[in-house]
Amino acid sequence: MFLPISKEDMKRRGWKQVDFVYVIGDAYVDHPSFGHAIISRILESRGYKVGIISQPDWKDKNSVTIFGEPRLGFLVSAGNMDSMVNHYSVSKKRRPSDAYTPGGVMGKRPDYAAVVYGNLIRQTYKNTPIILGGIEASLRRLAHYDYWSDKVKRSVLLDSGADMISYGMGERSIVEIADALNAGIEIQDLTYLDGTVVKVKDLDSIYDAEILPSFEEIKESKETYARSFYKQYCNTDPFSGKRLVEPYNEHLYVVQNPPAKPLTQMEMDDVYALPYMRTFHPSYKKDGGIPAAKEIQFSLISNRGCFGGCSFCALTFHQGRIIQTRSKESLVQEAKLCIQEPEFKGYIHDVGGPTANFRQPACKKQLKYGACTNKQCLFPEPCKNLVADHKEYIDILRTLRSLPKVKKVFIRSGIRFDYLLADKDPTFLKELCEYHVSGQLKVAPEHVSDAVLQKMGKPKNSVYETFTKKFYKMNEQLEKKQYLVPYLMSSHPGSTLKEAVELAEYCRDLGYMPEQVQDFYPTPSTISTCMYYTGLDPRTMEAVYVPKNPHEKAMQRALIQYRNPANYNLVKEALVKAGRTDLIGFDEQCLIRPRQFAKEKQDAAPKRKGTNVQKKKAGTRVNSKNRVDTKNNRVRSGKRNKTEKRR
Repeated sequence: MFLPISKEDMKRRGWKQVDFVYVIGDAYVDHPSFGHAIISRILESRGYKVGIISQPDWKDKNSVTIFGEPRLGFLVSAGNMDSMVNHYSVSKKRRPSDAYTPGGVMGKRPDYAAVVYGNLIRQTYKNTPIILGGIEASLRRLAHYDYWSDKVKRSVLLDSGADMISYGMGERSIVEIADALNAGIEIQDLTYLDGTVVKVKDLDSIYDAEILPSFEEIKESKETYARSFYKQYCNTDPFSGKRLVEPYNEHLYVVQNPPAKPLTQMEMDDVYALPYMRTFHPSYKKDGGIPAAKEIQFSLISNRGCFGGCSFCALTFHQGRIIQTRSKESLVQEAKLCIQEPEFKGYIHDVGGPTANFRQPACKKQLKYGACTNKQCLFPEPCKNLVADHKEYIDILRTLRSLPKVKKVFIRSGIRFDYLLADKDPTFLKELCEYHVSGQLKVAPEHVSDAVLQKMGKPKNSVYETFTKKFYKMNEQLEKKQYLVPYLMSSHPGSTLKEAVELAEYCRDLGYMPEQVQDFYPTPSTISTCMYYTGLDPRTMEAVYVPKNPHEKAMQRALIQYRNPANYNLVKEALVKAGRTDLIGFDEQCLIRPRQFAKEKQDAAPKRKGTNVQKKKAGTRVNSKNRVDTKNNRVRSGKRNKTEKRR
């Protein structure tokens, strides 16, 4: 049974009042891939009554009053994504659709949803506790650079009018908060719970805390901002993290308590065994359902956390670096539930998490001492204490693909190839290629320039090259024709036009033009975003080149997709500015031809129909005739005419 979404639902259950009203920016999907489903079901399992208000009309304060005043408080989440990332592309253009809304309709939640919802509630309920949660609140829990306004903003706790933030995954802290409120403790007195952020008027009740620079100080100095950010970054571990205090004035302080301890495997299993309906609320059927729910319907979350340490990823701030896993039995049980669903066609779409092939903490020390504060597990090279072992993951995958009615088990959530290489046993690579790839394996080298990769927190390009050789060699042994599809990123801090040209040459040598290129997106609370705003690497305080000019960013992006005729002018300009006019000409190493000849070629080209045509609007080149050059271990296009070869 779904949780109540109206007063009528509440009355049918025989409830006179709910304990908590959960206000969310997403549609109500009762599936463990959605944070609101996990938190509400955990509270339900502890005996609390929870009502759901999904995507209220933020222009009408009555939209948050449908259950009346809750007995204990309001829970508020912007949804599974930061609302600004959900709404805008990196170029700050409005996205056309929202995968977390019925029918994919855009505009059902406000910008800065956590702040807007919090204030909406506070207008009516002056004294009722408000607890923020979800990724938007987690990543904005202290002062942060906001890309969309190009400003340093205060903690979301202050701007929202809320009383507390439950940051991270929240299972432990939300139960502690609920039990304390239920026991009659005032929320203003709950200043000590792990995994929470609170505001206080003085520091009399705060002990053993480190004082960060004040909000005014970090606003005035980018260097101070970078130092403060890195102090926060080094205190995201539940075992070694310290209590942090961010002053705003003499009578207002924001206090971040240490992160909550990771869940044990038994606790993880219990979370995923709760009675989810595993789909969206039936009231959305008339609108065509929820697009995001279809993506995860037959996928299994096997872990959380990531010790990969990519600079542009916010997982360190949200899920932490210590891996938490579910047991094989728990995953098999959920797979059996998937098999029973009428729409199941025999394919489990994914078995993974932030990184699919992480199934244990990086080393044996982490569960006792925590993750190291001053070094990464995989970067710049794998730590000598790293335990790289895929045996358990292999066993889980073998069991899942042996289940009745299961035709194929895919892995789509991302393979960390440097970790795969650190495992000297080739069994996982063999079984990955043999059973879990559907023709193409998506991997994320992100770039080829070691200078940029260093800023990204990614391994050197030689590591990716080693992986590609092993991948193609394994497929050759298995007599399979399967390809790597690399994710590439343009305009990351540290990338000048020189490095962008280097990446374009790499694509040329592969005979590959990516259909999708991610321009670096400065989301809250990442090392890369700190570099973007300050021009400093917070780990070393060294200056970093940051491509901020929209035109330069467009040139860097166009270079990667240099074959697209629509990008010709940008590519030419970039090559001239980079001093690489040697790449304009007729030699096979050239990226583009001189304009006159390029135009003649374009005019003379026959117009074709079908899927193999250049799509100017999308800026992509679809090529279905790719083949593997096993001698050089690279993908190259199948048929090219003489003119194309000269390019």
